[in-house]
Amino acid sequence: MGLAMVQAMRASGRKMGPGTERLRIGKALAPIQCGAACIAVLLFLICFRVSFPASAHALEKDIVLPESGIHYPGGFDSNTVGKVQGIAYGFSKPANGPVRFRLDSGRETYTVLASPGWYWNDLGAELPDRTEVLVQGSKSMGKDGRLYIVAQEVQNLSTGQSLAFRDEDGFPLWKGAGRGPGGSRGGLGSSQGGMGGMKGGSGGMGRGGRR
Repeated sequence: MGLAMVQAMRASGRKMGPGTERLRIGKALAPIQCGAACIAVLLFLICFRVSFPASAHALEKDIVLPESGIHYPGGFDSNTVGKVQGIAYGFSKPANGPVRFRLDSGRETYTVLASPGWYWNDLGAELPDRTEVLVQGSKSMGKDGRLYIVAQEVQNLSTGQSLAFRDEDGFPLWKGAGRGPGGSRGGLGSSQGGMGGMKGGSGGMGRGGRR
C-alpha cells in the first residue's frame, strides 16, 4: 500500500485491519441492545405495578367468623336474600373481619356484616346510632343462635344514600367485580334509586317491618 494512500486513510479517520467493520457494527448495536433491554424492564415494572393491587384483593381468602361460624366474605347465599328495614346501632369496625352493626327491625334483631374496614372508609360512609336503614342481603342464623345478614346493600333512609358491597350475584365489589362502589347497575350503589329504586317498606322472606 503506497504512502500516499496510508496518509489519506489516516486523514479520513479510517482504521485499517480485519476488525474494522466488526468494531464499527458493535458500536452501532450497543445502544440498540441497551434500549431494548430497558424497554423490556420498564414494561415488566409497569405491568407488575398495575396488576398487583387488584390481585391482592382478589386473592383475599375466606375466614370463618368465630362467634357465628359464618364464612366471610364468601358466606353469601343468593337463596336467602331479603330486605330488612329497621334501626341501626352498635356500629363496629374491627381491625380484622367485616364492618358490622346491629339492626332492630321491631320484630327481630340482626347483626349486619358489611365489608372490610378499608372499603367502608373508601365509601366515606357514616352510620350513627338510631339511623333508619333498609338492608338487602343474605340472611342466616349463626352457630351462636343469632340472626345475621351478609349485606349486599345498605340504604340510609334519612339521607337516601345507598352503600353497595356486593353485585347482583353476591360477589364482593371490593375484590374487583368490574364495577366500583359508585356503580348503578340494578340500582346497587345508586344514591338515588337504591335497591332497584325501592324506597318503600321492607320485605324478603316475610321478615322485617317499619317501626
